[in-house]
Order: sequence, then structure tokens, then C-alpha cells
Amino acid sequence: MTVALISAPATEPVSLADVKAHLRVDGTEEDSLLQAAILAARTHVESETRRKLIAQGWRIYLDEWPAGRAIELPLAPLISVESITLYDIVGAAQVLEAEAYRVDAARLPPRIVAKLRPQAPLYDNGIEIDVTVGYGVSSLAVPAALRQAILMLVAHWYEHRGAVGFDRAGDVAPLGFEALVAPYRVRSL
Repeated sequence: MTVALISAPATEPVSLADVKAHLRVDGTEEDSLLQAAILAARTHVESETRRKLIAQGWRIYLDEWPAGRAIELPLAPLISVESITLYDIVGAAQVLEAEAYRVDAARLPPRIVAKLRPQAPLYDNGIEIDVTVGYGVSSLAVPAALRQAILMLVAHWYEHRGAVGFDRAGDVAPLGFEALVAPYRVRSL
């Protein structure tokens, strides 16, 4: 299973103004550095939790439909399945009708369950599933604990701009970060 970002989030879970207030920073000299840190911190939180925070579009590629009828998706939380396209052995595309499958977005990880397992021989990466994932389009949709984890990371990285060593637990995140993200972790596939 391979995934590719199709459309990046339109905004970040925390704004530059939020970060500057948290750090008590005035002026604009550090804005580029802080914006880069916000992006990196969001990416880190998404990696740690296996959840996408702000709505974004992804394409999932599979060589074949799994032996059962269900495909566990590697991205959460699932907002919607936009389309499922099957490519036959000669590369001809067929869009799977929405009535041919059921979306189980409440489950973690989310899954798609086909009413009937597609049997046609498929081209390499012959299944493309386009999904929208995230908590929503606004930062207010993102849980407060995850927004706080981003603020903590940005502050930690801002204060420790050089190389950061590992602490006793083997982490480079600040104290308290783990407690904030732990309840939001999605089990790996």
C-alpha cells in the first residue's frame, strides 16, 4: 500500500499569531522560522499519532483488493472517500460506484468494505482510492491537546535551535508531549 498527498492542508492547526503569543515574541524577524516550525511540528504530530489534523486529500494505491472484502486505510480520521478507481490488466479505468462499497469511518483505522470483492485482474497499483482526511478545515476542529502539542514542539525547537540530543526515554520532544498525543495514536496496520 502506497499513499501520496494530492492536496495539502489549506491552513495549519495553530496560527503564527498563536505561536508568537505562546512564545511571547513580538516583531516579524522570526516569522519565516516560526512558520517552518509550525509545519514541521504538525507533520511530527501527524506522524506520531498516525492522524492527519487539517483536511487534506490523499491517494492510496493498492495492487489488489485484500483477500477479504475490507481495506484498512492507513490515514485517519476519514472525512470522505472521494472515489475508488480500478485499473484492469490493460490499464483501462473503471470507477467503482459508491453503492458497491461501505465506508466505516468510525473505526480506527477506518476501512472500506466492498459488497462484493472485485475479481478482475488488476494492473500494478491497480486500485486508486482518493480520500479526504483530517478533523476538518478549521483549526478549531483539531483537538486542543494536539494543538497544544504543536505549540510545545515549536517552543522547544525555538529555544533549542541547535542539535537536540536524546533524553533518557530516547525522545527529542519536550516533557509532556507524549501525554498529549498518546490518547490520539492510531494503531499501525
